[in-house]
Amino acid sequence: MPEHTHENHEEHENHQDHHDMMIQDFKKRFIVSTILTVPILILSPLVQSWLNFSVEFVLDSYLLLALSVIVFIYGGWPFFTGTISELKAKTPGMMTLIALAISVAFFYSAATVFGLQGSDFFWELATLIDVMLIGHMIEMKSTKSASGALDALVKLIPEEAHLLKDGKQEDVSVNALDKGDRILVKVGESIPADGIIEKGKTAINESMMTGEAIPVTKAKGDEVIGGSINEDATIEVTISKTGKDAYLSQVVTMVEEAQAAKSSTQNLTDKAAKYLTYIALSVGISTLVVWLVITSGNIAFSVSRMATVMVITCPHALGLATPLVVARSTYLAAKSGLLIRNRTAFESAGTIDTIVFDKTGTLTEGDFKVRSVDVHDEAYDENELLKLAGSLEQSSEHPLGRAIVSSAKEKTIDFLQIENFKVLKGKGVEATLDGAHVQILSPKALEDLSIDVPDIEDKAMTTRVYLVVDNKLAGSFALADAVRDSSKATIKGLRAQGIKTVLLSGDNEFTVKSLKDTLEMDTHYAEVLPDQKHAVIEDLQKDGARVAMVGDGVNDAPALTKADIGIAIGSGTDVAAKTADIILVKSNPIHVLNLIKFATKTKRKMIQNIAWASGYNILAIPLAAGVLFSIGIVISPAIGAIFMSLSTVIVAFNARLLSN
Repeated sequence: MPEHTHENHEEHENHQDHHDMMIQDFKKRFIVSTILTVPILILSPLVQSWLNFSVEFVLDSYLLLALSVIVFIYGGWPFFTGTISELKAKTPGMMTLIALAISVAFFYSAATVFGLQGSDFFWELATLIDVMLIGHMIEMKSTKSASGALDALVKLIPEEAHLLKDGKQEDVSVNALDKGDRILVKVGESIPADGIIEKGKTAINESMMTGEAIPVTKAKGDEVIGGSINEDATIEVTISKTGKDAYLSQVVTMVEEAQAAKSSTQNLTDKAAKYLTYIALSVGISTLVVWLVITSGNIAFSVSRMATVMVITCPHALGLATPLVVARSTYLAAKSGLLIRNRTAFESAGTIDTIVFDKTGTLTEGDFKVRSVDVHDEAYDENELLKLAGSLEQSSEHPLGRAIVSSAKEKTIDFLQIENFKVLKGKGVEATLDGAHVQILSPKALEDLSIDVPDIEDKAMTTRVYLVVDNKLAGSFALADAVRDSSKATIKGLRAQGIKTVLLSGDNEFTVKSLKDTLEMDTHYAEVLPDQKHAVIEDLQKDGARVAMVGDGVNDAPALTKADIGIAIGSGTDVAAKTADIILVKSNPIHVLNLIKFATKTKRKMIQNIAWASGYNILAIPLAAGVLFSIGIVISPAIGAIFMSLSTVIVAFNARLLSN
């Protein structure tokens, strides 16, 4: 029995459960520590002197120590375990700094209880731990808010489906559905799995998967995506994909992988955070030594300065600067029908200066219609040509072939049995029909057979293919393809951003140039075979261009791989373009323009966060070390923790402001 999306992503849900448990654990530790902080503050001599009151009794200092021990161990436990993990990985970071800061504060203060001269700062230890706990809790909630939105995609699939079996309806678990099962989907219900409509006509809301707000009309034979909503009428659907093959499952997997993958920007911030930790440790120790000298051995003040440096320079904000933007942007992109498989490629999309477009199905609808059937051998008539061509193209998935088959079916022509069907890559198809060798070829392939190409003046946006029987030209078919409504706006928008546009196609020179001129693109390449497209990309790169290739992800695979960024335009549930860096679910070129704009906004947001986090630390370190002590500006460890947490919250909030 195939597993369903819910089960496929049990690991994702377990991770979220673990995240929730951690948040609850930090919350519990924060509450306990905060409650114990109240008597610690009351018993602290320094706080009493500030507020002009006195609480003294036998062994009061030992009670203060006992309460502080609980806060130190119970409240500080997450930071100690985090330190162990960091040291095992040989990457000391924020947990190491916090653990060191609170340990210095505790052991020094404990020593004063047992006779060491100086003032304790148990109150600072307690308030520091409180602030650090709530800071981490806010950070984890922000991270969950950014990446946990993925749950919304998983939850689109309903728990039950109406299975139709032997003419009866039975409500079953969605996990029990198999490929080939027939289900009933009522008005207002979510579609349980990917499938083909067998009966009925309705409007489907796919906005959560594709970003298209307007419902799409679907009828018999059309694909529907699991998780989309049936809005108009009851339909019957045959399941075509379940489990890991289902569209939504692939989307969630891609989003999870993209969020987990580290981009070049993120690797840069990780290195910066690591070095900042070393700097903080060095400055912290230096601060202790310098203040011991300046204050003639005032250990309490010197340790307080060192602890403040350790805390205030924790690279929390820097460590979160990129991951929060990654989580937010990946989710927003997926929600609008843009699937990111390569984070680095996505983040560099704003630097692209040349975009190469495939023609059919990208800038054009890819829905060809037979405009005319031309007889070149009097031994045949139009219907005979359609019969031969339609029979041959039955086994083809090419848009031109499907158009010919559709035209033959409209005339209720019976097809012949074929043998030895073969695809001639970039040239056409061939097979044996009733003992005859039949081919459908492109103009260039026709020339390769030394057959003269008839001089026929076709209209713009017309593609012509030729039917050859036993190496003799029998007829030809003129097929028309419409330009997508959004293509012109896309090219215009890219040109406005200074991006050069190139049209690349295997179609004939006349058709390709007509489309290039219609859309006002910069240049074009015609009659290019699929395995030659990557050479065009390579030539553009040699001229110094940063190239993005937009294609269908199948015939364009070599070019998509060769380009600096490969963008596959999907169609409905087809999201398995393994060679592309980015997949556009809807076959709408305007999303290419949207992609460039969104990638630029995402990169800008990352730089803002990195600038804020780095700038904060550059200013915070000297203040924490006490360089302005002479003018009365002194930052305590607890205040330092508040500032550190505030910077983290600002970075998280800024990431949440990202929108597409």
